Amino acid sequence: MTAARTLRTAALAALPVLATHAAPVVSTFGPLRNRALPRLSGRGRPDHVALTFDDGPDPVSTPHFLRLLAAREVHATFFLLGVQARRSPGLVREIAAAGHEIGIHGWLHRPLLLRGPRATYDDFARARDTVAAITGRQPTLFRPPYGVMSAGAHLAAHRLGLTPVLWTCWGEDWTARATAESVHRTVTRDLDGGGTILLHDSDCTSAPGAWHSALGALPRILDSCAERGFEVGRLRDHGWPARGARHPGTFPERRSSTVP
Repeated sequence: MTAARTLRTAALAALPVLATHAAPVVSTFGPLRNRALPRLSGRGRPDHVALTFDDGPDPVSTPHFLRLLAAREVHATFFLLGVQARRSPGLVREIAAAGHEIGIHGWLHRPLLLRGPRATYDDFARARDTVAAITGRQPTLFRPPYGVMSAGAHLAAHRLGLTPVLWTCWGEDWTARATAESVHRTVTRDLDGGGTILLHDSDCTSAPGAWHSALGALPRILDSCAERGFEVGRLRDHGWPARGARHPGTFPERRSSTVP
């Protein structure tokens, strides 16, 4: 057998494994996900909008968001990166003390499709345990980097007692060209009752200074929600997830600190 034929045979044999690993990626496509997988999209009660932030905490930017939210008497859900939480434990405690909900965004902001089951599990566990040690409360929500799930990610999340949740609308606030106006326009274009908004309170994985666009847009986003009769708050206030419900295709929860 030639080397080329051997490689081709090996690649064909690996396709079923790769397909199984990557199959949940279809949930990344927003319109399809929002219709077919409402729980994964964070769809809640129709008179409420969940406000969520990714990539923090960041001592440069996050305090600005906390002050604005406090002034508007709004609570939100912050999906923290474990490595960022370790660097700023005091800020993590400040987020929790202000009444905001804390989920995890993984330890490092890396695509899950590039990781195997063991590495995925270890990443989630490290982030979860770090935040739990800082706040004294174990996170139960998880949002994958880039919004991309894998079969291994679903399995790891549920073994660690984590529920994955994405979003129904975002501000595209991570780019260098984003402005307060563009973020507000992009969010409200897809905003409806029961939706979940994604913004970023840090630029650690975005264009430098991109967080200013989200911060500038936030008051107008809150005003738009109020004008439409939507209450804004955390995912836990969103009627989501329904008690006892599970996301289709996920695995039974098992709390464990090691991979079997």
